[in-house]
Amino acid sequence: MVTQMEQTLDKFIKKNLNPEDLKQFNRIHYGREDHCELKFKESTFKTAGESNIDVAGYYFTANSEQVRSPRNVIVGLIQHSIVLPTDKTVSEQKDAIFHKINKIIDIAASEGVQILCLQESWYMPFFLCTREVEKWKEFAESATEGPVFKFLSPIAKKYKMVIISPILENENGTWWNTAVIIDEKGQYMGKHRKNHLPSVGSFSETSYYSPGNLGHAVFDTKYAKIAVNICYGRHQALNWLMFGLNGAEIVFNPAATISEFGESFWGIEARNAAIANAYFTCSINRVGTEDFFVIKNEKEERITRSYYGSSYITAPNGQRTPSLSRVRDGLLISKFDLNLCRQVKDQWGFNMTSRLDMYAMELILKTQT
Repeated sequence: MVTQMEQTLDKFIKKNLNPEDLKQFNRIHYGREDHCELKFKESTFKTAGESNIDVAGYYFTANSEQVRSPRNVIVGLIQHSIVLPTDKTVSEQKDAIFHKINKIIDIAASEGVQILCLQESWYMPFFLCTREVEKWKEFAESATEGPVFKFLSPIAKKYKMVIISPILENENGTWWNTAVIIDEKGQYMGKHRKNHLPSVGSFSETSYYSPGNLGHAVFDTKYAKIAVNICYGRHQALNWLMFGLNGAEIVFNPAATISEFGESFWGIEARNAAIANAYFTCSINRVGTEDFFVIKNEKEERITRSYYGSSYITAPNGQRTPSLSRVRDGLLISKFDLNLCRQVKDQWGFNMTSRLDMYAMELILKTQT
């Protein structure tokens, strides 16, 4: 039986409110009375059901214009659990996840997804809580020559799909938390390295890899100008700001985060960023429970981490989709018109009224003291 804790807020509210009250709740909480659900093929639900995957889809509209033609794009986000126990070999664990993800990407492609983003370190358990390195080193790989790129490249080419693949990158012995951008031809387009690293509780990522050194790149793909703000970077408002100043229309936030590390503001930060910077934000978090066994003081100790999913998308006007499940694998698809980014900028004038010169001067003074 599904408990209230396992339900999404949307499903819980929908079950307990009458239709009129539900409209008012949606208007206040989601920014619109209706979720504007996409219509999927029957085969999509059939395949998803056979694979035990939740599938949801929503659209956002822009105002009709005489000057600019619609710039519609279809985006997909995948959240998922690991497949095998963490004591299996690295190759076994990878292959099992590859098999799962392949099926979900096939579903996304059947619904016309053009840009797809996977969760942080999607092909492996998030072992960073163990403080062990040697045991997991085979998960670190080249951005362009590793098994992950070789797996995804032909898929991207087959479906003419841009794929964002967050990996643990090994570049000449140095590790980075990296998002690799694969274009619709299956070619390497570029990468972004995680700028902000946590050292909170057992998640001490600074002991594994270095802070990003590639700035705030925006990738001008065939379908949209995109950027990637990896996990912990969502807590940094200036990180979001720089992607917007560099021209991003969609910013993806692939994550691996547990409840005690900020579930209460998971639904707020990316939504705030979408509003403040007039772009779409796409938040992806993994699901499932991961168990690790480490030796401490000559005794085996179990470390358990449970992730809460809840992936969602926000438009630049603050409207957002319902979240995916807290506990189940899921595919979230959204269709939207990128013209909405410019329309919101024109409406609110945040860029026009910003005082970046003043902020820059004060920041320089702060760094000098």
